[in-house]
Amino acid sequence: MHRIMIVEDDDKISEILAGYLAKYGYEVVRLRSFRDVKSEFLTASPHLVLLDINLPYMDGFFWCRQIRTVSNVPVIFISARAGDMDQVLALENGGDDYITKPFSVEVVIAKVRAALRRAYGEYSVQAEADPDIFEVHGLFINRAKCTAELHGAQVFLTPKECRLLDLLARRPGQIVPRDSLLEAVWDDVEFVDDNTLTVNVARLRQKLQSIGAGGSIKTARGHGYMLVPSWASTEENLK
Repeated sequence: MHRIMIVEDDDKISEILAGYLAKYGYEVVRLRSFRDVKSEFLTASPHLVLLDINLPYMDGFFWCRQIRTVSNVPVIFISARAGDMDQVLALENGGDDYITKPFSVEVVIAKVRAALRRAYGEYSVQAEADPDIFEVHGLFINRAKCTAELHGAQVFLTPKECRLLDLLARRPGQIVPRDSLLEAVWDDVEFVDDNTLTVNVARLRQKLQSIGAGGSIKTARGHGYMLVPSWASTEENLK
């Protein structure tokens, strides 16, 4: 069963689309919060996105570009904007197709089916979210490229810095013992000076600070380190 993500702030339109898609056997995810569509996308891991242009906070063009940094899933724009330039911008920003409002539900279903066949048919390459990308409270860690990204700001990490951050990010708010970090990052712990870990953590802290995540790595003296998502709101930290 293919999963369709609907990014539409008009509840009535979103409900109509969801009802018809479910009727045709698709699993549907309706977005309720539009503050961080990229994070919602990674959580839902859909096979296709129906994306409006006029959205709260940032428009659909922006979010399509953000989705394209982590996935090649089909994105179909659905918008009341009928101008040629809007359709051109949709395609140039990573969209695969464009449907204008008011729309025929049958046309939407047909375009969804066609896009899914192209993306996931017998002779296609699966285009799902990149498994090398991990996200915690809006901080994106790309293990393949060794980068960390927060609110659009990106920094390059060394392989060891990237591994350290990945290990800490997978247990936010929890102390990761120094021995566990050493064993996971360095092949031969016996020949690694304990100060090496301290130096690498210090460098990682500086790089995180450069993208707005300063003070997020805390030291538990005598035990290890933990990642506290200081860049996130109090409400988000409680989730």
